[in-house]
Amino acid sequence: MIPRYSRPEMVAIWSPETRFRIWFEIEAHACDAQAALGVIPKANAEAVWRAKDVTFDVARIDEIETVTKHDVIAFLTHLAEHVGAEDARFVHQGMTSSDVLDTTLNIQLVRAADLLLKGVDRVLAALKARAFEHKDTLRIGRSHGIHAEPTTMGLTFARFYAEMARNRARLVAARAEVATGAISGAVGTFANIDPAVEEHVCKMLGLSPEPISTQVIPRDRHAMFFATLGVIASSIENVAIEIRHMQRTEVLEAEEFFSPGQKGSSAMPHKRNPVLTENLTGLARLVRMAVVPALENVALWHERDISHSSVERMIGPDATITLDFALHRLAGVVEKLVVYPENMLKNMNKFKGLVMSQRVLLALTQAGVSREDSYRLVQRNAMKVWEKGADFKTELLADPEVTAALSPAEIEEKFDLGYHTKHVDTIFARVFGK
Repeated sequence: MIPRYSRPEMVAIWSPETRFRIWFEIEAHACDAQAALGVIPKANAEAVWRAKDVTFDVARIDEIETVTKHDVIAFLTHLAEHVGAEDARFVHQGMTSSDVLDTTLNIQLVRAADLLLKGVDRVLAALKARAFEHKDTLRIGRSHGIHAEPTTMGLTFARFYAEMARNRARLVAARAEVATGAISGAVGTFANIDPAVEEHVCKMLGLSPEPISTQVIPRDRHAMFFATLGVIASSIENVAIEIRHMQRTEVLEAEEFFSPGQKGSSAMPHKRNPVLTENLTGLARLVRMAVVPALENVALWHERDISHSSVERMIGPDATITLDFALHRLAGVVEKLVVYPENMLKNMNKFKGLVMSQRVLLALTQAGVSREDSYRLVQRNAMKVWEKGADFKTELLADPEVTAALSPAEIEEKFDLGYHTKHVDTIFARVFGK
């Protein structure tokens, strides 16, 4: 990913230097296991570890690869330049390239997941803090973009918190899904390498041995991982879309923090645009772009082919780097979001009590009016508000068919905003615990 949408911690996981360091550790731990089994001399395994402080020369490995046309062989050749040809001759004993490549990819994905979990936790903390801050801040709920019934800003934040908490659980599961390694040799039969080698390497690197691999680790694991990233990205966009709506000039119930010296438009000095949340919408599209290729990687020919390889070299870093950046950008937006409670009340009252229509409908049915007639009476008066700007309560009090069933006091009571927030504490307890 370009530096503009990258954080250095995540970028480092996917750097060539990190990749070659992991390759070295896999090979060195495998040598230890082979020595313990008596397959190679202990002195040779110890000699490999003497390269542990070496900074592998990426340019030199690339140079060798121009001849070998094989990245793992290029690395092994470079490693031998440090270890010495005699001591390096037992490196990669009984292994195949996928043992190194697949185990490394999963280590990188596990490390990426750990960073992503930190980002999710920051988002959760921000959403929780704002939810409790605005637990009782009234705003209008909307369906189809149209005023529906009152809710609170706190419930909006709580809804996003619950969604992101589910995403955290999904990410934990996805991390576990890819936390496997395979050192099983050609076509995965362990014919030329003892399963104990795989067990040792995985133990040393914090992985579980893949129960059955071919020449590759099964790609359904990776499909699930990238699908989870796609779901998290969609949840980020869900929050971003709500904020973008709230920042519209005609709504202005909340807006992104506008810092001193910030400019909204090169042409119009008055502009304060929701640029961060618009950016998050775009970044979410990029993360989701990795999902379908990951799903298509599941079906490989026989015990292996490399149709998945080029895909993963791109979607691995791109999806995790982008999502990591997006999570921290979203957290910052929520932490500094400017909320306008007065505008929320103003918007809710724009159509003069219209949002209380369901309460009146239910009251009429409770008073003995058929549901069909109740709906007709309420809608008849509601349309006067839509079309003529009338006051809903005033129209109801002037309608003899309505007042024949409901007293003025009963009609008045149906416009109590507190009625709509009486279960907020119950919902908060469900989301955040008691």
